[in-house]
Amino acid sequence: MSDPQSHRQLVVGNWKMHGSHAVNEALLEALKSAGPLPCNAAVCAPFPYLAQTAERLARSAISWGAQDCSAHEQGAYTGEVSAAMLADFGCRYAIVGHSERRALHAESDQLVADKAQAALARGVTPIVCVGETLAERDAGQTDAVVKRQLSAVIHTLAHCASEMMVAYEPVWAIGTGLTATPEQAQAVHALLRAQLHAATEHAASMKLLYGGSVKPDNAASLFAQPDIDGGLIGGASLKAIDFLAICRAAQR
Repeated sequence: MSDPQSHRQLVVGNWKMHGSHAVNEALLEALKSAGPLPCNAAVCAPFPYLAQTAERLARSAISWGAQDCSAHEQGAYTGEVSAAMLADFGCRYAIVGHSERRALHAESDQLVADKAQAALARGVTPIVCVGETLAERDAGQTDAVVKRQLSAVIHTLAHCASEMMVAYEPVWAIGTGLTATPEQAQAVHALLRAQLHAATEHAASMKLLYGGSVKPDNAASLFAQPDIDGGLIGGASLKAIDFLAICRAAQR
């Protein structure tokens, strides 16, 4: 059954490796008690805090997800967490291919695609991240890089490609305070949408999120772009007042 609110923009908080039981408690309570928001919202917490997040957000309008998942179903993979485990207690989203995973853990385009496939197989929606470094942008390679990254996932998911979400996160704008202009972000989102159109008839309704130093003062201009359907929020998702302000900037 389709989500009756699927036309609304989606704002996802990525806590990265931050949080504690007490800090999370306060943040989740603030988000839950904020009242109705004009968008769909979710938070992706570190693995140890997923149970806490699930419990605190139960019976609220805010969804939750993980920051990664294994490409494997089960087995001798010490330290890995499978999509089956996430699905076992109701996880809705899993971020895959975040630039920090690609850079720090040498994740290839194909591994990211395999993780997306593993998530979908268990009913967890993958949020597939793509994006270029500053060197790649300066070399005029932005289009080629993001198309290559997305192509691997489209090829692997085949007819299920429309069930993923895509987040464009220029690596040079993550945690740096730099942000792509609305026009720069829209240009890449339009490119990704066109690539998805060639693969699925459902491309127009797929969620394409922007991630990269989104803050309360720039969220509205980014979210107003025709092919930007919300955001993947890093640092600003750790403060309830900022995350809620970004959510309120999403108006469609």
